[in-house]
Amino acid sequence: MTEQTTQRKFGLVVHATHEAGIKLGGIGAVLEGLLSSGTYLTNVERTVLVGTMDTDDPIQMERLTSPRNRLQVTFSTYHGVDQVDRRLSARFTSLAAAYNVHLLYGRRAFGGTEHEVILVDGRRAELQRLNAFKRALYAHFGLESDRYEHYPEYSLYINAAEPAYMALKALVGGQVTGEKFIIAHEFMGLPLAFAAQIHDFGDYHTVFYAHEVATVRPLIENHPGHDTVFYNVMRAARRRGLYLEDVFGNQSGFFKHALIRRAIYCDNIFAVSDQIAEELRFLDPAFEEAPIDLVYNGIPGEEIGLEEKRASKALLQQYALNLDLFPKPPDYVFTHVTRLIPSKGLWRDIRVMEQLDSALARAGKRAVLFILATTVPAGRSPEEVRRMERTYGWPVVHREGQPDLIGHEIPLYHAIRAFNGRAHASRIVLVNQYGWSRDRCGERMPEAMQFQDLRRGTDLEFGQSTYEPFGIAQLEPLTYGALCVLSSVCGSLGFLRQAAGETLPPAIVVADYTALPPGFADKDCRTLLSLGRAERDVVEMTVARQVAAQIMERLPRDDEAVEALLAQGAALSQRMGWETVVRDYLLPGLSRAIR
Repeated sequence: MTEQTTQRKFGLVVHATHEAGIKLGGIGAVLEGLLSSGTYLTNVERTVLVGTMDTDDPIQMERLTSPRNRLQVTFSTYHGVDQVDRRLSARFTSLAAAYNVHLLYGRRAFGGTEHEVILVDGRRAELQRLNAFKRALYAHFGLESDRYEHYPEYSLYINAAEPAYMALKALVGGQVTGEKFIIAHEFMGLPLAFAAQIHDFGDYHTVFYAHEVATVRPLIENHPGHDTVFYNVMRAARRRGLYLEDVFGNQSGFFKHALIRRAIYCDNIFAVSDQIAEELRFLDPAFEEAPIDLVYNGIPGEEIGLEEKRASKALLQQYALNLDLFPKPPDYVFTHVTRLIPSKGLWRDIRVMEQLDSALARAGKRAVLFILATTVPAGRSPEEVRRMERTYGWPVVHREGQPDLIGHEIPLYHAIRAFNGRAHASRIVLVNQYGWSRDRCGERMPEAMQFQDLRRGTDLEFGQSTYEPFGIAQLEPLTYGALCVLSSVCGSLGFLRQAAGETLPPAIVVADYTALPPGFADKDCRTLLSLGRAERDVVEMTVARQVAAQIMERLPRDDEAVEALLAQGAALSQRMGWETVVRDYLLPGLSRAIR
């Protein structure tokens, strides 16, 4: 259970993260929620975000300084900006030259407030200093950088860590009253925490913030049995006192694994879900005794009325008509907003839709599923979108190759096209774009459409991931009266049960793809590891039928049912908001990091 924090001030909290300068994904959403929370701002005197930048990436640098990013740069060796006081300017300039790095300092808006940001490009760092730091990493933590320095991602964070810490020291000096913390968000933030421990041991309390367990994700994605295998193997191994490498072999060649194993040197560990805490304890025996606190993610909570939901849904229905999917507006709109990576389990949406299609037809109803997912983080340019729309009917019809389908988009579209060819009452549309508006998605999207309409107007959000440490996106439409279909390995289920009690509300549909096929209960790890695609297919088909039946039973059939879902969703979302997370989880966890 959680504990109520005292109202004392935390002097300085440093967030070490690759999303310090730009919001890229899940950690960026977490930072947005935490750092704009009134409870956080009341209790934390000063916040500094520290991260990396790549000055050779024109897209990244354009996004960094875009007005939309709300970053005000006051010092940058790359941009030639120097608007800080003379003493700080001299310190920044000196250390940037000494380490041969680019250094940026400024303030970035989070909600209605601003926080300081330090970014370092250390890809060309001075070798003598860098090698001395790597020797120190080995001496203090046993981290063998020579095994991993050929990985650009490893070098990106290691090379920047020491100069970034020196920039932090130059910035804050002895000005801080109260306790000081460095929160290392994922493996990317650990090098900064290690630099602080090497140079000024005990000056900062260090926390590793586990948003996932990086070792686990590829094990799940690459095994044909996915989550059906991994979580059953983990449970069987835990019963026998075995750990991850006992079952899956030596992982020391994976640099992310090497870094997160050394998170035990931090004063506390935050896990975003009960599942992540369990994965950490399975990762290595050292984590069994390590302090691990649950710090769930928050979800947005906003109350809207029936008319507002109708207005957003009407725009989505009109878009379906504009795409010539149906002769009249579909009765239901389903959505899945996600990154397009294997662990998101998008093929499971199609399997559930196959079961729903016949049920919808029998009920005389129609439905459309909009999947907003792309392998291109910045999406396609508006000009490319309009050309594809005009030439061959994007996004209903796609073509392989740039600027359209690439990577994982290709097999997904082939599966969608096959489904649409045989479906009677439903259609699936893949919008492989970043954004949801006419300027980003083409002329057939209603002019009034905004991204928020996709969240407000949907009747159902899919999120049947094979690996999902928490899953904010799957729950974003909950407050707007949507059904949310989550896989049983979705980490947010723990927080949902805390907030809702033992019985989850009807809006939450849980798809348990870890249910073993007949004959595999209580088997040993070796037997479970032999489960493959064929056995997983059996499980997924069974679960898809169960999920489709629950969806048909729970989809609202009248305004009264919609209003009930709106009220239930808003109430539950309010209990899972960022103020609750900061008050009941984050601040007590920081207190326990003080040793």
